[in-house]
Amino acid sequence: MDMRHGAWLRCTKRSCSLSLRRGADWRLAKAATLANLARVKKHFWMLIAGVLCLAIVVAHAAQSAPAKPVAKPTPGMEVAQAITTITGVAISPLLGVSACGAWTYFKTDSALRDKLSWYAQPWFWVGGLLLVSAAFIKDTGGLVVPTALKKPLDVAEALENKVSGLVAAGAFVPIVASVFGSGAVQEALAGSTMLASLGISGIFNVLMVPFAIIAFAVVWLSAHAINMLILISPFATVDAGLKSFRTFLLSTVTVAGFADPMVGAVWSLIIIIASYFLAGWAFRLTVCGTQFIWDYLTFGRTRFKPDAQGNAMFLAREIEKVPIRTYGILSRSIEGGLIFTYRPWLVLAPRTLALPKAAYAVGRGVFHSEIVAVNGGEHTAIFTLPPRFSTHEAALSQVYGWGAPTDVGIIAGMKAIGRFIGELCGFGAKPAPVG
Repeated sequence: MDMRHGAWLRCTKRSCSLSLRRGADWRLAKAATLANLARVKKHFWMLIAGVLCLAIVVAHAAQSAPAKPVAKPTPGMEVAQAITTITGVAISPLLGVSACGAWTYFKTDSALRDKLSWYAQPWFWVGGLLLVSAAFIKDTGGLVVPTALKKPLDVAEALENKVSGLVAAGAFVPIVASVFGSGAVQEALAGSTMLASLGISGIFNVLMVPFAIIAFAVVWLSAHAINMLILISPFATVDAGLKSFRTFLLSTVTVAGFADPMVGAVWSLIIIIASYFLAGWAFRLTVCGTQFIWDYLTFGRTRFKPDAQGNAMFLAREIEKVPIRTYGILSRSIEGGLIFTYRPWLVLAPRTLALPKAAYAVGRGVFHSEIVAVNGGEHTAIFTLPPRFSTHEAALSQVYGWGAPTDVGIIAGMKAIGRFIGELCGFGAKPAPVG
């Protein structure tokens, strides 16, 4: 007995020593991380200052340099440049319009700058680039900023992307798409007496602008889905990866357009076609993200109560060819089964989906809850609940006649870690049965 007691004491001392050593190592690692972050922050602002100084020098050199005769672009080149510009702006509207405005401003003679369009005026593109820089700083610190503090900023950025997309579609795209009124196209048409007399450039513009707006819409919808994924995702590393992918895609369009307008146009057309096939998925994700933003901004949970007749939610997975994130209403049929009623594209004829029988439950999450199918210790997400259902999980379970809500996602993981630590320290462990 004494030998066991001595062995237990030695083991306890060794464990305590190891814990203290690990605690000291953790504090040293934390201090080193904070020091590295401070150095990165200092270098980042130095980089920003250097870029601004370089931009001022380049702009001054461009103004002071003697003007060189530039070959007039052909109509085909102007159309190609318009396609590339519209695609790039659709990927990131605020950055794209602001960059185009700055580029147009510095390319224009100083005496003619006051006649430029709204997007090329400094009051717009300077403010736009500052907002883009603020979003970049937010994303740069996203890996160290707690998710609870970063999510409100993600909501604001997603809202900005919606507003800037609408402004670009209505006020910027028609200007860029009206290429058939440019000097190069007018000169080309003037070579044909019949075309010049018909005033066909105006007809081409009328046909071009709607197609440009549609192309912008499908590309913007797919790119905006990245904002929605960031809004739904609780992981900062996933957010950084999604933002990096969008930045890479925008850079490929820009580089291809500067290298060769025709290559840029071909690459842009490939992106437009791919976005067309992703439009349905992106639309459903946008509807889901918009509902999340509305609930966050208006504190929807404070005025919401589950409806006994049915509640609106989103599918969390594909079921019987009904795609993921389809928006609809979950209710009980006369026979007592679960029925999900939805409208494709929100406006088409309603359809119904009968859910298979299973042990369903409401799962609590950090930022949103779910309806899950319970199979032993496994939880399979069936529906994604908007944030307004937060704190109403028990009432929702009563509406559908289910048991008590369960914890899922991060909450379940945190509680499991807490139980493990408690049992390891001897707290909360149930005593073993005697006899």
